[in-house]
Amino acid sequence: MKKFTILYFIIFLGLNSCKGQTESKPKTIENKDFNWTIIIPENFISINKNEWNKTQQKGKDAIEKTFGEEIINQAITIFAFKNGQFNNFEANYQPYDIEIDGNYLETNNDLNKILYHTFETQMPKTKLDSISSTQKISGLEFQRFDVTVDFPNGMKMKSIGFSRLFDKQEFTVNITAVEEKIGKKMLDAFLNSKFE
Repeated sequence: MKKFTILYFIIFLGLNSCKGQTESKPKTIENKDFNWTIIIPENFISINKNEWNKTQQKGKDAIEKTFGEEIINQAITIFAFKNGQFNNFEANYQPYDIEIDGNYLETNNDLNKILYHTFETQMPKTKLDSISSTQKISGLEFQRFDVTVDFPNGMKMKSIGFSRLFDKQEFTVNITAVEEKIGKKMLDAFLNSKFE
């Protein structure tokens, strides 16, 4: 079976009702690996590691089922929060060496296609729309991939993935929301975050 490295998980595929610790006030997170500071909005729950691993496994299983290939997940979670059952905010990083893994932008584009096809295959009765773009955050350019899913029951879900290569580490932020106001809070938190 062919192996390929998945560069980021859109946790959308593994959504469940994770348990965690409620943060009633905004929480500042400082990550020294990327000299990054972000303020998590109030009323988000920190998802415990075991529950988050189960969520990631569901997403991994969905992609493996779609393509019949093994996925190697080397992502290290920086944080994982939720607000309600279907609004998730997650950041991670993993090794990426262009000498071994190839051109980063091409690989990122291929991954977006894989994720979109997985959505189509695993949720055939939904309406999908996606767009790839770039966006500057704190003066740095990130790759952005937005997917909007309209379910037959009228529920709409939006997933936004941001990724960027820092030397030999790929940094990723994933936002998934069914509630537009909560999605905007997560998006604003990342767009206003600082990289020193």
